[in-house]
Amino acid sequence: MIKNRRSQKAGLPPGTLIYIGDKKVEKPRISLIEFDEFHVNEKELTDLTDWKPVSDGKTVTWLDIGGLHETKLIAQVGQYFNLHPLLLEDIVNTDQRPKADDYSDYLYIVLKMLYPADNADQVISEQVSIVLGRDYVLTFQENGKDVFDSLKSRLRAGKGQIRKRGTDYLCYALIDGIVDHYFIILERLGERIGALEDRCVLDPTNVSLGKILQLKKDTLYLRRAVWPLREVVNGLQRDDNALIKESTKPYLRDVYDHTVQIMETIETFHDQITGMLEIYLSSNSQRMAAVMKVLTIITTIFMPLTFIAGIYGMNFEHMPELKSPWGYPAVLAAMASIVIAMVVFFRKKKWL
Repeated sequence: MIKNRRSQKAGLPPGTLIYIGDKKVEKPRISLIEFDEFHVNEKELTDLTDWKPVSDGKTVTWLDIGGLHETKLIAQVGQYFNLHPLLLEDIVNTDQRPKADDYSDYLYIVLKMLYPADNADQVISEQVSIVLGRDYVLTFQENGKDVFDSLKSRLRAGKGQIRKRGTDYLCYALIDGIVDHYFIILERLGERIGALEDRCVLDPTNVSLGKILQLKKDTLYLRRAVWPLREVVNGLQRDDNALIKESTKPYLRDVYDHTVQIMETIETFHDQITGMLEIYLSSNSQRMAAVMKVLTIITTIFMPLTFIAGIYGMNFEHMPELKSPWGYPAVLAAMASIVIAMVVFFRKKKWL
């Protein structure tokens, strides 16, 4: 896997297109959908040279790019739609935080798309860039996967209002689809937290610290993706922008409510994980304290026995008990009596 880093851009002029991120597909995918209330035209393009957009004031053009490592293609799209060089630079820089930039003639929106991997304990993240124009919407995805399959199916079937409205409603539907995937991640994350929490309460000694820390990492990553997104959606539904109609703003408010709900759930998960970590550390401390207690009691019991054995281990000739026939059993009896007395004493003190 090829990984480009920010250090490669050091010293280069603004607007220089260098892909920052992993190369996730071999060849980019260019998907074109042109639709109005009654018709849908969908096809895959190899490049933009043979495509002529429909400019009748009614047709909405949705161009979806999957794969961002070929910067020549991104530059071609930018030239075709007259996009700002800094916008194109942000598209190929996949370290962007969610944001919305107003370029007067079009809006640029950056989001983080999260969806579960084949392994349920992992989350795949990719940057999705959306450009909203008057009669077009451009989307740029890192993966060759099409994360908007369900939306395209609705377009083909003519379900809902998406074919009856303009580009702003399509932009809302894209954002809503991304936010809906967050709920899928939250469900999976909630199941993992619930299972680990039960184990932590019933048998904390068998809980893996690595799993707790991984849950905390996933929760923090989700929080970093959603927190700025909430402000982005709030700005879209509050600002007076000619590209977003008043009829679309109630739908954006609904998405904003969803982001607030997601943030509240994330905070709850964060508290649960913190509680699990405290239980784990507390149980380990208690287990260590119990081990130290047993070792201390054993050491305390054997201290007088060691003292007696040490005395009779001295090689002095004139020791009165050495010649006594009852000396050995008497010493053993004395040792046993000391052990019994100390055990009784410890039990009375509830140290055992």
